[in-house]
Amino acid sequence: MTVGRLPNALIIGVKKGGTRALLEFLRLHPDVRAVGSEPHFFDRHYKRGLNWYRSLMPKALEGQIIMEKTPRYFVTREAPGRVYAMSQDVKLIVVVRDPITRAISDYAQIASKTPSVASFESLVLRNGTVDSLWSPVYIGLYAHHLQNWLEHFSLSQIHFVHGERLVSDPAGEMAWVQDFLGLQRIVTHEHFYFNQTKGFPCLKKPEGSSKPHCLGNTKGRLHPKIRPQVLQILRDFYRPHNKRFYRMVGLNFGW
Repeated sequence: MTVGRLPNALIIGVKKGGTRALLEFLRLHPDVRAVGSEPHFFDRHYKRGLNWYRSLMPKALEGQIIMEKTPRYFVTREAPGRVYAMSQDVKLIVVVRDPITRAISDYAQIASKTPSVASFESLVLRNGTVDSLWSPVYIGLYAHHLQNWLEHFSLSQIHFVHGERLVSDPAGEMAWVQDFLGLQRIVTHEHFYFNQTKGFPCLKKPEGSSKPHCLGNTKGRLHPKIRPQVLQILRDFYRPHNKRFYRMVGLNFGW
């Protein structure tokens, strides 16, 4: 019997980290039922209540995992407490990538929608120092945001997906994600092939389609050219934040 239930797993971040790719990969698993669009319940629509949120969820069989992804949750101050009020046992997934390339990708998306936007360099630096409150920079302060979540959840409830490896070795990253969710390792290397032209993995048989689905079809945005000295300023800025994040999670992502 299928029933409407609240999610027992959430992809909570990060924007431009690879959350859409991860969701597409997870939907290949027969025991995963996922919401296609981003509900934004715990950041924007919380006042609508849990019954409204439950109504967005796909029907699922007993034992299936219901999940959604809204990358904004990771950086929303109120989100951890709200998620905890829904479920103390929920499993949380965060896709992280090098905060510098993430910020550039974030800016490229902004520029594609608002061509008149100021240059990356003029926005990222204020009087020669990094503007840590500018959203593309702020989102990459992973240790800062994680601290909010650790006030409510233990580290064992949070799984960190290596965003770069999700592209270079999707099957390897998916093995860990499936283990974390308590799923059989059904999504394997047989589901993927690598498109050399795009530089992205493709799904051989995506859900509801006979054609292969390649990630990054909309991702061919032109990234701005950044001067080496600006990249160095960003590397110096993020280094202590990255090191703190590595210590917190017990992993070194090599950024």
